[in-house]
Amino acid sequence: MNCRVASLALLIALLGGCAAYDGLGLQADTARVEDMERRMGLPAIRWKEADGGQTLVYPRGPMGFHTFFVRSDALGNVIGRENVLDMKHFSHIQAGMTPDEVVRQLGPSVPEWTVYFKARDELVWEWRYCDDWNEPARFNVLFDGTSMRVRSTLASSESARGVFGSDELRGWCGH
Repeated sequence: MNCRVASLALLIALLGGCAAYDGLGLQADTARVEDMERRMGLPAIRWKEADGGQTLVYPRGPMGFHTFFVRSDALGNVIGRENVLDMKHFSHIQAGMTPDEVVRQLGPSVPEWTVYFKARDELVWEWRYCDDWNEPARFNVLFDGTSMRVRSTLASSESARGVFGSDELRGWCGH
């Protein structure tokens, strides 16, 4: 009997953890930053905006498909929550941008997937996301290793890269 109670408590705790993944259920017009932090945990990064508000960054990688930006006004009221790992946000990454400018668009990349290619003097950052065809994909930002400015970007599905097995074994994602 005690095992059933313990199992039920564990299941409830796990389900509660899933609800905290994206802050869904908190309305932008009524939630406060403290509400989001209670629901989603402490952000990986937080910065102040010019208008006195702030941005809280919640990366859900390496195996998740999202990085949520929660924005607030100067009074701590949440004014928006969005996933920034999509083609709309990737299109903002332009040649010449600094690493800080990239992080302010997409959040931090997956550190374990950061690679430096000595022969090309190139540093590559990578994010996992769900592409427009509902398939797991990767987005890369390629930096010049000397100037640390964006050279280019690359997006491709995990199946095209042969990541995580054959077509029959690859996963699908949802929005």
